Amino acid sequence: MIAILQKEFNSFFTSTIGYLIIAVFLTISGLFLWVFKGPYNVFDSGFADLTPYFELAPWVLLVLVPAITMRSFAEEKKQGTFELLLTKPLTLLQIVLGKVLGNFLLILVALLPTLLYLFTIFQLKNSTDIIDIGSFTGSFIGLLLLSALYTGIGVFCSALTDNQITAFISTLLGCFIMFFGFDALASLIKTDDFTSIFNLIGIQLHYDRISRGVLDTRDILYFLSVIVAFVWATIVTISKRGPGKKIKLIAGIAIGLVVINTITTSFYQRFDLTYDQRFTLSEATTNLLEDTAGIVTIDVLLKGDFPSEFKRLQAETQQLLEEFSAHTNNLQYAFTNPLEEVDFQAETLQQLQEFGLTPMEVSVQENGKTNIETLVPWAILSYQNKSVKVQLIKNTIGATSEERVNASIQQLEYTFADALTKLLHPKKHKIAVLKGNGQLPDVHVADFIKTLQEYYFVGAFTLDSVSSNPQKTLTELKEFDLIINAKPTEAFTEKEKLVMDQFVMNGGKSIWLTETVSMELDSLFNPSGSALAMIQDLRLGDMFFSYGARINPVLVNDLYSAPIVLAAGETNETQFTPYPWFFSSLTKPTSEHPIVKNIEAVKFEFSNQIDTLANAIDKTILLSSSAKSKLEGIPQVISLDIIRQKPNLNTYTEGPQNLAVLLEGSFKSTYNNRVKPFTLDSIKEQSEPTAMIIVADGDVIKNSTRKNQPVPLGYDPYMNLQYGNKEFLLNAVNYLLDDSGLMTVRGRKVNVAFLDIEKVVADKTTYQLLNLGLPLLLLASFGFLFSFLRKRKYQR
Repeated sequence: MIAILQKEFNSFFTSTIGYLIIAVFLTISGLFLWVFKGPYNVFDSGFADLTPYFELAPWVLLVLVPAITMRSFAEEKKQGTFELLLTKPLTLLQIVLGKVLGNFLLILVALLPTLLYLFTIFQLKNSTDIIDIGSFTGSFIGLLLLSALYTGIGVFCSALTDNQITAFISTLLGCFIMFFGFDALASLIKTDDFTSIFNLIGIQLHYDRISRGVLDTRDILYFLSVIVAFVWATIVTISKRGPGKKIKLIAGIAIGLVVINTITTSFYQRFDLTYDQRFTLSEATTNLLEDTAGIVTIDVLLKGDFPSEFKRLQAETQQLLEEFSAHTNNLQYAFTNPLEEVDFQAETLQQLQEFGLTPMEVSVQENGKTNIETLVPWAILSYQNKSVKVQLIKNTIGATSEERVNASIQQLEYTFADALTKLLHPKKHKIAVLKGNGQLPDVHVADFIKTLQEYYFVGAFTLDSVSSNPQKTLTELKEFDLIINAKPTEAFTEKEKLVMDQFVMNGGKSIWLTETVSMELDSLFNPSGSALAMIQDLRLGDMFFSYGARINPVLVNDLYSAPIVLAAGETNETQFTPYPWFFSSLTKPTSEHPIVKNIEAVKFEFSNQIDTLANAIDKTILLSSSAKSKLEGIPQVISLDIIRQKPNLNTYTEGPQNLAVLLEGSFKSTYNNRVKPFTLDSIKEQSEPTAMIIVADGDVIKNSTRKNQPVPLGYDPYMNLQYGNKEFLLNAVNYLLDDSGLMTVRGRKVNVAFLDIEKVVADKTTYQLLNLGLPLLLLASFGFLFSFLRKRKYQR
């Protein structure tokens, strides 16, 4: 077998045509990847990976492999050496394996110079990004398996004829059908069972899964079994059996191949080689998918010719949904372009807007010109006459396209899993919105409450009955899983505090949006343009102190803040002008905690500062002001005139101030070793493990109104900006009430490496020449060395 292998290898490189074939392969690959504009251009993709190379490779190998394998048996038959070969002391298996391995080694020689492409990626990536070597390794293994399978097909086709051209064409056709044909057939047939069968028979499904960096034993077995099948079929073809028997045996091989792969689809292992384990779903997500009883359909409105960053989002979304499909047979998805019909685009855009699917405009630079493209980065999940909308792109304020895509990809699994939870799981948790102590009126919390009602049962709860029947009040409150105290302005009595304290002691979750300073933005719009900020004592200080936090009666003044918009003029001549307003902190989350990871900046208004105290409770700072902050003492007159005053930057030196904190653990009762204001059936001095969130600003949950109707929480209609208030609060509630662990998915980090655009622009020509010329130079060096060693061997 080794002698056959050496003969195949040596005979290929003793002729000029061998070097020419490999040189053409390297040149075509280099041109498409580094020079020609198109979907395979690495520079145009903007990402520091070789995904375009592994997408292009099956096409280029369609030409390379037939050119190499066409001579395997066809030339032997044409020159009359085939019969002589059969007389050698070799079995048919050794002969065929020698041919296959010899040709595969030739293809490997052609592929090795392309490893230089990885060097280019390392040189041109952003300095802070990490190249995913695990993904590249898996992809290259997939490429080697594909090359080996193509080689098996090529050797088999060469054994069928004595004409090299016929062998070339039949190999090209066979490889094309195996890779692209069955997949195309599957897309034409709408029956799920046949679609699945054709996908499993074809190469593309298996290659695509491996090229992502995931080694699945089903895919490995597929490639190995098909290679073995073609080796066996080649042995049958060159044997001295009659034509009828050969046909029967080859048909039996094909049937056996299908049976083996069908049986083994239920028994498999997956090895995710990617750096961030991006193709390994969390346990919470897999449990959710396995519980899917009926058919869930997902329409992804992200199809078309997009800028590179959105193509990546499209690809990542498709890969995630493929992973979802691998865990359940009850999920169907399709990518569509709602704006495909140009004549109806205006009407379609209006309908999308009415349905809440806001389109997005992006700038596309091509040939020095900037064009505006409209896309709809949304998905719609449907299940049993219910549907949920999913926004695929995060519109982060001030973020670049790369940052937006990165943030969106980070949250894809959670976004879809959260939507599935809405569809599949009925509401079970109950939330009480406390009333009776001057909390925000319904119209100012309406938008957030409406959002909560998609997930939970939500109801108002007053503590009025505490004075007459505290035990009944506590019993009724304990029926809820979480309480929300939204900006109370009236002090709580000791009886009310004991009821809330015992709710916490019994494991109840809570969100406190409270302030220790009385100051409203509306109070400034008076003839004087000023108002007095005063201490507001809600009598909750001892409760928070016992739990491990303290809200201080100071105002946070932050240079990084949201503007205030003031109107000037009358009627139609009214103009709205934004001014700096340093009492409106704009917090940009930097924590990796799932509540705040990758959310938009949260807007505060006259926020206070939180201290955390030393005790056994775990404390996580969720939101804080910027480093350019200072604290303003109380009482103090606040005037609109400060918008015209230049701030003294030297005074903003007090650093970040805590504005929202998460407390988790077993809390000590506020009334531990204290006289109780009334008697209960049972008093707990130490809580069950629970959690609460304290936010030092009630306006975080407050939505504005227009014409007495609530405006979406966090939306500024004058600046056309969407702040992250709603997302923050919804994440907070979901985290506190998360039984499945799904919120932990938000904390997963997905590695997305980008090219450094400045380096690409500066060194593009250099690396184009390098990737085109150096592989050819290596090939020439190999040819010189091979020729030198061969001459030296035979001159002895």
